[in-house]
Amino acid sequence: MTDYPLPNASTDLSGQVALVTGGTSGLGWRFTRVLAAAGAVVVPTGRRRDRLDEIARLIEAEGGSAHPVFMDVTDADSIIAGVAEAEDAVGTVSIAVNNAGVPDAQRAHRMSLELVDSVLDTNVRGPWILANEVARRLMAAERPGRIINISSVGAFNYSGQGAALYSVSKAAVARMSEVLAVEWARFGINVNCIAPGAFSSEMMDGMLERMGDITQGFPRRRIGDPAQLDSTLLYLCSPASDAVTGTVIRVDDGQGPR
Repeated sequence: MTDYPLPNASTDLSGQVALVTGGTSGLGWRFTRVLAAAGAVVVPTGRRRDRLDEIARLIEAEGGSAHPVFMDVTDADSIIAGVAEAEDAVGTVSIAVNNAGVPDAQRAHRMSLELVDSVLDTNVRGPWILANEVARRLMAAERPGRIINISSVGAFNYSGQGAALYSVSKAAVARMSEVLAVEWARFGINVNCIAPGAFSSEMMDGMLERMGDITQGFPRRRIGDPAQLDSTLLYLCSPASDAVTGTVIRVDDGQGPR
């Protein structure tokens, strides 16, 4: 029997390398800082080099450690090269947060093929490739790891607001988490998923501009603050969640259907 601490609730990520896609804006900006504050060496990724430099400087100023990496999640070669660069610079990636995503904001029958490809490449294909690349390297190193995929409550409910493909793509992310957890459990790699409701971000700002005040339909009539996702993220990344894999946790302030 393992001698667990009492309580077994540590969120200390010292010695871990955490890669966050879409780490230059939105929820990813917060996720990157939170993981660094918990002791991980963080690897924020994105396409905006100025923003990568900015988040790295901020983390260093806050006492953390960061190594920013350029990554385009619609480009498989860029994903693979980015993970390799991170490993060469700071060690094997032991935590990966598949956060990068894009909305569609159009009716399904009006979407161009280019937009279809963009949504599916960013929201589904990219996370799949990244998760597998990180997992392969963990297996080769014979190390356990954590992969956290960011879905949405939109994966479980669609009311016809004009984001049909987004809903489909986020449902795929949730299912991806479940099936990869089964495949990789024997390697000590936990795969889980967070499905946020409406939280403040650049993406949400665009939605509010298009749809107006949506909060009146919510039980608590508010948009969430990204800080309210901290505890769930840290739990799934930490030693405390060792036995949790293949789980989708909804953090939606009661907004979604039950």
